[in-house]
Parts: sequence; C-alpha cells; structure tokens
Amino acid sequence: MRIRHFSTFLLLGGLVLASGRGAALAAPATDSTAHVLPQTIADEVVAIIAGLAATEVDGVDSMAGNITNELVGKLGMKNLSKGVKVDVTEDHVSVDLSLNLTYGYNIPEVSEAVQDRVKSAIENMTGLSVLDINIKIAGVNMEAAQ
Repeated sequence: MRIRHFSTFLLLGGLVLASGRGAALAAPATDSTAHVLPQTIADEVVAIIAGLAATEVDGVDSMAGNITNELVGKLGMKNLSKGVKVDVTEDHVSVDLSLNLTYGYNIPEVSEAVQDRVKSAIENMTGLSVLDINIKIAGVNMEAAQ
C-alpha cells in the first residue's frame, strides 16, 4: 500500500486537509534520510473539495442532496459535502455529483466544466489521481428564467 506524505495542513470544515506534498516532516537524524510521518485524507475532505469546486462553475445553481441533507440544511447546519459521493482507494478517487443547474445554460458544457474543475481541485489539493467524475443533473432552477 502506497501512502502519500504531506507537510502543510488546512483546517476545512473541522477536518484536517493536507494541502501540499513533497517536503517531509523530519526528525533530527545523523544521516541524510528524513523520518516521514504519514498523513491520511478523510473521504469527507475530498467530498468537500469536490462540492466547493463544482459550485464555483457558472451554471451550477446548487448541489442536490438526499432527504437527510435537506433536513440538516433546514436545521441551519451547513453540509459542505451535500450531493457528493466519493470512493477513495489507495491513490485514486471516483466522484459522483448531484447538481441543480441554472435554467438557460448548456448542460453538456456545464457538466464538462464541472468535471474539469473538480478533477483539478482534487488532484492539486490532495495529490490523488481522479479516475472518474459522474454527474447527475437532479434539477433545473427555473427562477432565472423569470
């Protein structure tokens, strides 16, 4: 099993996110080798990155969630991974997104832009390789049409 090593951390939604890679944490040693402390990235962190990246794309109105996410939202608690399912293996990530789009945008173009943005964000922030990003269009916000 290959473990990625990270040296910089960012607190995101109460979870620790490893945001950089390369420089190892070293303990004093007499030889030139450094002692590296392995860090792991929680699936929830990858889901938050994917959700935030997806909502930055023009044409995405919101993330679509299941009934549990809707109830949590009505209670005033913000769920940053709403509408996102991730499957993280050793070095790879598969992402499923449920989106609500804004009326008037081209669905294939918005979907492709979301895939590009999410892939870039996950790979840049975690160093993990994204295998696939599946997008489900759950709804269209018609308020923009009025």
